[in-house]
Amino acid sequence: MHKKFEKIHTQKEYIELIDTICEHDRHYYDECKPVISDYEYDLLVKQAEAFEKEHPNLVLSYSPTQRVGEKPSKGFREGEHKVPMLSLANTYSKEEVQEYVERVHKLLEKEKVLFCVELKMDGTSISLRYEEGHFVRALTRGDGRVGDDVTANVKTIKSLPLKLFGKNIPAILEIRGEVFLTKKVFQQMNAQREEEGLELWANPRNAAAGSLKLLDPKEVAKRGLNIITYAIVEGGEGIKSQYEVNHHLHQWGLPAATARHLARCTTTEEIFHFADRIHKERDDLAFEIDGIVIKVDDLPSYQILGTTGKAPRFAVAYKFAPEQAVTKIEAISIQVGKTGVLTPVAELTPVHLAGSTIARATLHNEDEIKRKDIRVGDWVVVEKGGDVIPKVVEVDVKKRSPTAHVWKMPHRCPACETEVVRSEGEVAVRCPNPRCSARRYRRIAFFASKHAMDIEHLGDKVVEQLITKGLVSRISDLYTLDANVLAELEGFKEKSIHNLLSSIEKSKKCLLSRFLMGLQIKYVGEETGEALAEHASDLETLMRMKKEELLEIEGVGEKVATSIVEYFSDSNNLEEIHLLLKHGVAPKQPPKKKIEGHPFAHKTFVLTGTLAHYSRDEASLLIKERGGKTSSSISKQTDFLLLGTEPGSKYDKAKELGVAILSESEFEKML
Repeated sequence: MHKKFEKIHTQKEYIELIDTICEHDRHYYDECKPVISDYEYDLLVKQAEAFEKEHPNLVLSYSPTQRVGEKPSKGFREGEHKVPMLSLANTYSKEEVQEYVERVHKLLEKEKVLFCVELKMDGTSISLRYEEGHFVRALTRGDGRVGDDVTANVKTIKSLPLKLFGKNIPAILEIRGEVFLTKKVFQQMNAQREEEGLELWANPRNAAAGSLKLLDPKEVAKRGLNIITYAIVEGGEGIKSQYEVNHHLHQWGLPAATARHLARCTTTEEIFHFADRIHKERDDLAFEIDGIVIKVDDLPSYQILGTTGKAPRFAVAYKFAPEQAVTKIEAISIQVGKTGVLTPVAELTPVHLAGSTIARATLHNEDEIKRKDIRVGDWVVVEKGGDVIPKVVEVDVKKRSPTAHVWKMPHRCPACETEVVRSEGEVAVRCPNPRCSARRYRRIAFFASKHAMDIEHLGDKVVEQLITKGLVSRISDLYTLDANVLAELEGFKEKSIHNLLSSIEKSKKCLLSRFLMGLQIKYVGEETGEALAEHASDLETLMRMKKEELLEIEGVGEKVATSIVEYFSDSNNLEEIHLLLKHGVAPKQPPKKKIEGHPFAHKTFVLTGTLAHYSRDEASLLIKERGGKTSSSISKQTDFLLLGTEPGSKYDKAKELGVAILSESEFEKML
């Protein structure tokens, strides 16, 4: 249920409220570090609006209700919006949407009005200008009338065409859109920041906004920004409806809403039928949304409806309630990452949230715990945000027990007892011991994970046993394991021993990009690993490359290049690579191959179980060569599940969602 705001009655309360909202604006816009949720912020604004409506003579000139968005940030040229970029008014209930629908009917003096409903992307607004079909300028919202010129940064977004194609392209075209990050890219970005000891982004929207404010387009290019367009403000002569706008944007090669994410409605019931469907599919989307946008479909009506000065009357947002649950923090444990970063984790009383049972939630770092005043024994609100990992939103101080105690970061690593360090300018606390058992465990577990070498049957618990029993102390030791050694592990019989040894053997023939991920070179993620592998073609060439050569690779900047050179200059790292190669690990970069017009083109595959004739990398490569793509999770957007022996829960989910299931023999026939 949504909370309701309490009315304020005095001028003093009103001034304090406006000061509070301005402070939150600073956190959100200038720092990209919000300290409250959007919903809580909107409640504060509604309080201000209610007071100002009753006391118009007391309205402060600097009230956030009197302006739109942020001031242009330093370092960018400014540009003026020919058509002001206004923020949408928000609604949170069916009753509020009904009031809006009735208000539109009244203003237009019509009994029947058609509305176009779309997804409300959780990103940052952008204005794009094309002249003679060529992209020439991008402006942020700014204060609604003047924004920052971020053309160079927006050019790095690969999904945005720099030249339009198709018929009837206007000589001047100005459009509005949303810059965003996919959930996957956002998770990778935060994982990288955590390793570097940097403060994590609160959500994909703030990460996207922060990325656009970077002054170096090369750094922006690494962020993996995406974009979607949704409105034409100049050059749309002859287009009569918002529904048609999306068709024309697509026709000119611009990313826009798909038919599944659009609907035309005439009643509140129809609008909520769409909203309910989208809400159910929300978790399966590749990107974050926080509601839907309801627009009058007839574009000529926009002139009649006009604006309120801060928001248009022809559109309104309906925002979904955040998925939250209340539970208790039973303890705060420490997780030591592969780079030594100590991350506090809340051990929760298990609670059901967004389709799964939550028992743990990351607390990020000690500063975050202090800021939110989180204590062991507290009752807290948890929610699943843009990074999918549950997080603690706030503490219910009223329910705090007298025995709830303040938590402090330990002075020594809980795994190896080494004194921890905190570098100047970092929020992260690290264990500096490279031989720390916890760091070793994380490195080996990651090496075997699906993100890297994809060694099946080598899960976290098996890795833990191998390290505890002294059977493995470094990554290369995995390739010295035999049946006699594995027989020492708890629960390991003939079949499980055979399965693990087969998986380890199969992993020796791996893609170079996967091998690079497994090495865990600082700042080298999945996309950078693929770029390095594609450019160098083999490991020996990459190891010999100089910093200047690395900088020529797209997506590799100063920091990444320096890290790679340092990694391959370290004698310990070279020894580990030598041992891996000696034990038969043979990373290869296959030649580029593309098969046109294949049935796999534009299809999404998920793989599960063990294939008899292909490793997962080999099967994935065959799919990609034929124009398809692979994903790690099943959703309604999945076209095929490729089924091996001993499949996991993905098989059940595929059946539940009606996803087509291919056996290995059927897959080979389609090849």
